[in-house]
Amino acid sequence: MSTRQTARRNVRPDADDVLPFSATIEVRDACLCLHVQRAARMLARRFDEALRPFDLTSGQFSLLVSLNRPEPPTIGSVATLLAMDRTTLTANLKPLERRGLLKVGVDKDDKRSRRLIITAAGRALLQKAYPTWKAAHVEVEFLIANGSADQLRNALRSLA
Repeated sequence: MSTRQTARRNVRPDADDVLPFSATIEVRDACLCLHVQRAARMLARRFDEALRPFDLTSGQFSLLVSLNRPEPPTIGSVATLLAMDRTTLTANLKPLERRGLLKVGVDKDDKRSRRLIITAAGRALLQKAYPTWKAAHVEVEFLIANGSADQLRNALRSLA
């Protein structure tokens, strides 16, 4: 027996340690997490491509839009809205802050809290990018079977 055959034999698990292939097929066909992750990646790629002329990713666009409010939101409220932990949000803020699209300010009522302020440049970029996002969004909704985009949104909201 060659060294290669011996090595191959040594990495093969015992029959009792093997998950049946039918379980793989079940997960592939039924796993909600897998299907949502795949759809999310596809959507992110589609929107990233649409927003590329504005030098924005879909995540950056969503972050900037979340700041488009009458009053600057706190970091915590934006993290909650975007379902991100504060550390991840802070890391995602930095490139936008360096570009001058937002700034982080101290809350006037609670000096320990930070507010996220969209700048004039950030508002201008959003105004330019929004029609492109809207067109991409219409295309995606058209792809959803039977016009059930509202049902999908409601189902996803129920999970959140």
